[in-house]
Amino acid sequence: MSRLLAVSANSAWNLVNFRRGLLLALIAQGYGFVALVPPGEGVAELEQMGVGVRLTPISPRGLSPFSDLRLLFSYWRDLRQLKVDAFLGFTAKPNIYGSIAAHWNGIPVIANITGLGTGFLSGRMLELILSRLYRTGLPNADKVFFHNRDDRDLFIARGLTREAQSEVIPGSGVNLKYFDARSPTRNADPLFLFVGRLLKDKGIGEFVDAARMVKRDFPRVRFQVLGALEPHPKSITVEILDQWKHEQVVEFLEPANDVRPFIEQADCVVLPSYREGLPRSLLEASALGRAVIGTDVPGCRDVIEEGVSGFLCEPHSAQSLASAMIGFCALSPDDRGSMGLKGRRRAEREFGEQRVIDAYVSALESIRADGTATNRDAP
Repeated sequence: MSRLLAVSANSAWNLVNFRRGLLLALIAQGYGFVALVPPGEGVAELEQMGVGVRLTPISPRGLSPFSDLRLLFSYWRDLRQLKVDAFLGFTAKPNIYGSIAAHWNGIPVIANITGLGTGFLSGRMLELILSRLYRTGLPNADKVFFHNRDDRDLFIARGLTREAQSEVIPGSGVNLKYFDARSPTRNADPLFLFVGRLLKDKGIGEFVDAARMVKRDFPRVRFQVLGALEPHPKSITVEILDQWKHEQVVEFLEPANDVRPFIEQADCVVLPSYREGLPRSLLEASALGRAVIGTDVPGCRDVIEEGVSGFLCEPHSAQSLASAMIGFCALSPDDRGSMGLKGRRRAEREFGEQRVIDAYVSALESIRADGTATNRDAP
């Protein structure tokens, strides 16, 4: 008998972009999937992968209690009908409402806390609401995966999850064959690359400000951004982006599905984020043998070995970021390349996608061994 799993995230694109390797590996081991996702980009790709899709009314950033109650009912109804063997949640609302609905239906839960946005740590009402919701949704989960120890310890300290059910995994992992390090760059003047969404919390403003500072002393150093605007409260405005483009200090590249050619042309990938789970851009850059610079915050500092595979800088500080970039510029091309290859070796040791797959397989096998899987023939 095949084993059917429900998987849910705030977008189909999230599952395609970050969980493809995991889903395909579990499918190869005999699992079937139904994805509970909102309509939009990525739905067709999921279906092409052999994943069934049930459109689910998830509003990623909506705060309406009526909308969330509708979502909770949708999860409860669909999971009751599907009678899956386990529910796999990613992103906040699936982890909260999907976990609650799964528990009501007697379905085991594997939650995945991919990171904590600054809203969760703001000390405002949103943080209080999210904490209470997590405290309701997570305690009955069979496993709660975290991407760094800071997030796990915070959830345990606040009573949102228990130590026995929590485990740290290397984010979504990185496919070491797809992101395969080749020869390092030998640019006389470094090329710094920012890869990510153009959100204030990702540090895009600090990256541009730091580029201006570095350019004063190193006019031939290049800076590129690979990312796009999106409808998000923390997104920069079109007017600011147009101003940056007009300055021509930073080159803004067209978004691309395959980031490898852009990372391979760069000497160093930069992410001055305010907080991360485990940043995908830095993992991929390390796997491709490129040095990295990031902020000394949870997530980024879990990837970077200071002075070995890259440099850490202070968050919210363009001056600190510029100093880290200038320090990188002072290295010889050979030393820059060596730094990137050390990052590749660490990626091989700690961040391979197979480690994530193994963790999920182990959690699913534990669920089956405990006899907690849903009776698929139950009324």
